[in-house]
Amino acid sequence: MACPDLAGKRILLTQADVFMGPVLGDVLRRCGAEVLGSTATLVEPDAADHLIEQSGELDVLVINLGVPAPSTTADKVADEEWRLMFERMVDPLQRLVRAALPGMMERQRGRILLMGSASALRGMKRASSYSAARGAQLAYIRAVGVEVARHNIQVNAIAQNFVDNPTYFPAEIQANPAFQDRLKREVPLGRLVSAEEDAQFAAYLCSDAASCFVGQIFPVCGGWAD
Repeated sequence: MACPDLAGKRILLTQADVFMGPVLGDVLRRCGAEVLGSTATLVEPDAADHLIEQSGELDVLVINLGVPAPSTTADKVADEEWRLMFERMVDPLQRLVRAALPGMMERQRGRILLMGSASALRGMKRASSYSAARGAQLAYIRAVGVEVARHNIQVNAIAQNFVDNPTYFPAEIQANPAFQDRLKREVPLGRLVSAEEDAQFAAYLCSDAASCFVGQIFPVCGGWAD
């Protein structure tokens, strides 16, 4: 698969060691980008500000935030679980964007891409806390995207599910016959989207060729969600 041209782009990738981080880092580098990979959880209130300041001038910010999804029924979701989902996935998103925007607005250019979840696009049983946090992410991206488009800053998200990654679909789950049956039953594609396919699309959205997208949510889920 041909790489989008990212030569000369400085890209900050968060949580580069989990979720889609490893494959994103590999693909973005193969496409010519200079990738600054952070492995911080970014839970502390000032962590995002420090990371953006230390990273220097950025062309692209790829916000990859993952946490294992609980499988708690809605009537059993404790306050601690609810707060954890937002603490790990929503608060860092807002802080990262808030910290990155002033520099991008000054330069009148930039890209911000969230690696989100299609769980916010379709109801899932036993996933209320996780889906709520992922839904907040997508609503935030839509709002910020239309706000900063006039500054030549493109803010978008990939909403994925059934994409091969070690955080949500480790090898033991993929090998389970019940999961294989679920794939055939629920996913029109009939298989997991490969990590490479997902990362190549992310690389395209980071490139100059994707300058027309504003606050858009792109499902990458093999047809599982519209």
